[in-house]
Amino acid sequence: MPTNLAEGSKRQSRAECARFLNIAEASLAETEYMLMLSRDLGFLAPERFDETSPEVSAIARMLNALRLKVERAK
Repeated sequence: MPTNLAEGSKRQSRAECARFLNIAEASLAETEYMLMLSRDLGFLAPERFDETSPEVSAIARMLNALRLKVERAK
């Protein structure tokens, strides 16, 4: 996810930047799934997942808001 943000920040157009922000959102969704799977398979303590899940949700909201702002900027 961070590499998508870094790459998108150097793109020449807002549309390209927004595309990489969207890719970062998708990467975060993959990360969230991997955390859930790790919990379900017993590799991650449920308490640790419960600590991490709100952080993932907060980052998802921030990324979404940033992407929308970049898409709407003129």
